[in-house]
Amino acid sequence: MRKTLLFVIPVGLLVALDQLTKYAVAHYMRVNTALSVVPGFFNLVYVRNTGGAFSLFAGAGNRLVVYALAALSFVVVVAIAYAFAKTRKADTWARVAYICVAGGALGNLIDRIRFGEVTDFLDFHVGTLHWPAFNVADIAVSTGAVMLLVSLMRTK
Repeated sequence: MRKTLLFVIPVGLLVALDQLTKYAVAHYMRVNTALSVVPGFFNLVYVRNTGGAFSLFAGAGNRLVVYALAALSFVVVVAIAYAFAKTRKADTWARVAYICVAGGALGNLIDRIRFGEVTDFLDFHVGTLHWPAFNVADIAVSTGAVMLLVSLMRTK
């Protein structure tokens, strides 16, 4: 039970932070608008991403893509929960990584189920070169993935 709570509570907090930030953006901004925060480097934007990571498959106009991405997210969360349960207590690094990936995947899964798309709002750029807009869930998934790679390299 304790191990379950050590997974569910931080995952829930990540999901709540992700959903709260997306709600704030949707509440205070109009779709496809931008607010310059650090001119020439960082904007808050409000965009809706129908695709996957880095807008992969975005604009495909196919509900099947949305359902496939939602199903994939669900499978990832189940697999991550299983991996977390099998991870040794001493392997804090991997456990935190699993929490990050699961929290981020669930945050975006909620958007896909509710809206058929994901709200992105963080826009980093240098001049006209833009990194695809992303959100808190994307940060969590990316951070967790890097942590898992480091964990794998440390154990080899």
